[in-house]
Amino acid sequence: MVTLTAINLFNYLDRQVLSAVLTPIKNELHLTDGELGWLATAFMLGYFLTSPLFGYLGDRFPRRWLIAAGVAVWSLGTVLSGTAHGFWSLVMFRALVGLGEASYGTISPGWIADLFPPARRNNALSIFYAAIPVGSALGYVVGGAIAAHHGWRSAFWLAGLAGVPLVLGMLLLREPVRGANEAPVAAGAEEQPQGWRNYLELLRRPRYVLLVLGYVGQTFTLGGFAIWAPTFLYRVHGMDLERAAWFFGLSLVATGLTATLLGGWLSTLWRKRNPAAYAWMLGLSTLAGAPVAFAAFALPDPELARIMMIAAMFLLFLSTGPVNTLILETVPVTARASAMAASIFCIHLLGDLPSPLLVGMLSDSVGLAKAVLLLPAALVGAAAVWLWLAWQMQRKS
Repeated sequence: MVTLTAINLFNYLDRQVLSAVLTPIKNELHLTDGELGWLATAFMLGYFLTSPLFGYLGDRFPRRWLIAAGVAVWSLGTVLSGTAHGFWSLVMFRALVGLGEASYGTISPGWIADLFPPARRNNALSIFYAAIPVGSALGYVVGGAIAAHHGWRSAFWLAGLAGVPLVLGMLLLREPVRGANEAPVAAGAEEQPQGWRNYLELLRRPRYVLLVLGYVGQTFTLGGFAIWAPTFLYRVHGMDLERAAWFFGLSLVATGLTATLLGGWLSTLWRKRNPAAYAWMLGLSTLAGAPVAFAAFALPDPELARIMMIAAMFLLFLSTGPVNTLILETVPVTARASAMAASIFCIHLLGDLPSPLLVGMLSDSVGLAKAVLLLPAALVGAAAVWLWLAWQMQRKS
């Protein structure tokens, strides 16, 4: 568990190093802002387009070797990013990073699910996912510090080389038996044929479909939030851009870490009394987050806006552990990697890939202050879907 969480931290550290060194890359390679945007898009395309492949492989072959190979590939891509001398080579290397990380994102949650019984699984996954905001912040802070003293290429090299001990550590782990800690809480979790048919079978599971639909809406909001919130504070409230970026980054770490752990702990306690507790946590926290997020963008007072922004992020991160636990428990153990892969594919394709673009296009027409209101609107839809799921689960429990 410690090794897997550490790898997840570096997973996001390597992903976010790019954000810390965009300016020196632009200056040295003479790139446009549009080309810089394509660097992030290249990673995302490599990530979610190959997720279904790794989902298929993860349900059929030894996961230890697949994860180790993924860590090696994304670390190599990170190191090679530091050797790029032009736009297209950097695009290719960032896509390689995305490909490697797709292996880990799809396979590792199922591994953790096999390590813990259902009563402890949600807390374990919450700890695992709490590494995301920490790793993201370290990527920005460490990457920026290294770039400031040794250049942007060194930031990529050092981040990538850190993957070597992670690969070795992964190879030393003993892989758990699939479904070793399974209990009958996984509704409809009967065995089914492995392979590409797993993806078609997922569509026949209404509970899984509703989980992912709600997750798409939440990811749509968080994706747009992450890109546009600092700029919103700068343009609308006159906050210094560097200060706005630091405020948002630190808020993201604090809320992401505390809310992810707290959400997992509270929902686990609640589930002892209510089998539908995880779904209720998703729906209620997202429903509460919608008006708070709206207030963050609508209030004219800068201090109140920042407070509401922190509160909104906290409420949304409460669902991180429960949603991923439910995804794993709603499908057979032979389809867990496929379920995570399909979820990753959908939430990125329909969520945080289009949302920054849609907000930007809308901003060109009506201004950023109005355009960002699209983000809390998506939360209303996500909350409605998850509350419907919770009610259905409550009725059948």
